Amino acid sequence: MQELVDRYGALLVFANVLALSLGLPVPAMPTLVLVGAGLQPEAMWLPLLGVLAVSVAASLIGDSVWFYAGRRYGNRTLQSLCRLSLSRDTCMKRTERFYGRFGVRVLSVAKFIPGLSMVSVPLAGAMQARLPLFLRYDGLGAALWAALGLGLGVVFARQVETVIDALSQLGTGAGVVIGVLLAAYVGWRWWRRRTLLRSLEGARIDPPELEALVRAGQPPVVFDIRAPGFRDVDPYVIPGAVFADERQLDGILATYPRDGKVVIYCACPDEVSAAWMAARLREAGFRDVLPLRGGIDAWRDAGYAVERIGG
Repeated sequence: MQELVDRYGALLVFANVLALSLGLPVPAMPTLVLVGAGLQPEAMWLPLLGVLAVSVAASLIGDSVWFYAGRRYGNRTLQSLCRLSLSRDTCMKRTERFYGRFGVRVLSVAKFIPGLSMVSVPLAGAMQARLPLFLRYDGLGAALWAALGLGLGVVFARQVETVIDALSQLGTGAGVVIGVLLAAYVGWRWWRRRTLLRSLEGARIDPPELEALVRAGQPPVVFDIRAPGFRDVDPYVIPGAVFADERQLDGILATYPRDGKVVIYCACPDEVSAAWMAARLREAGFRDVLPLRGGIDAWRDAGYAVERIGG
C-alpha cells in the first residue's frame, strides 16, 4: 500500500474525485482514507496538504461543469440528474428545501449529505448564484469533505493496514464479495423504486384533457406542489393553480370538498411526488384525484397558457 500511495496517491485522488464530481458512481471517500493511511508519519504534513489541494481542485473542476450546465439549461439539467437517482422522488424536494433555507451556503455541507451534493451544484447554477460565492462555498465544502477522509485515514492508519492485509490474503475473492454486495444493494434499491412506481401507477390526466375541462367551464382544483426553490427556477404556473405542500395535507382536507376533481403537478420525473400525493388524498376520501402527465412542462409544450408567479 505504501508504494501505491507514494507513486500514485495524488493522481488516484484527482481521478477518483473528478469522476465522482462529474456524476460517475465511483465513491471517493475510501480512496481518501486509503491515501491518508498510507502517508508516512515522519513527513506527513506537506504531502497531506498537497493531496488535499488536489482533491479540492478536482472537485471544483467537476462541480463547475454542473454549475454551468444548471445555469444554462436549468430545469432540464435537474430533471436529468434526478432520473439517475435511486430516490428520484425525494432528490429534488430535499435539495430545494435545503437551498431555499440556506441558499448557496448549503454547498459547504452538501457533500456530507447523500443525494444533496448531486443536485445542489446545478441548482446553484440554475438559481444564478454568483460565481465567486459558488467557488467559495463549494471549495469550503470540498476541503472539509476531503479533510475528513484523509484525517480518518491518518488516525486509523493501523486499522486500515490490517484490513488491506486481510483483503490481500483473500485475493480476488474479496473483490468478488464486495462487487456482489454492491450489486445487491443497488438491485434492492432499484427493485424498491420499481415497486413504488408500480403502486403509484394508474390514471393520469393529459394536458389536452385538463384544458378541455377549463374551456368547458368545469375547471378542477389544480395543485402545484413544486418546492419554493424550484418555483424560483421556473416562476410560472398553470392559470388558477394553488400552491400546496404534500407534507401538509390537513389544510387541504379542511378546505376542499372531497367529491370534486383534483389535478396535481410536480417537477419530478414520472410525476412520482404528484402520484404519491394523489394516493394519499384518495386514502383520505377524495374520489377523483389525478396527476398531470408531464407536469407544467408538458402543459407548456402543448401550447397552453401559463402565468408568471406574482404577475
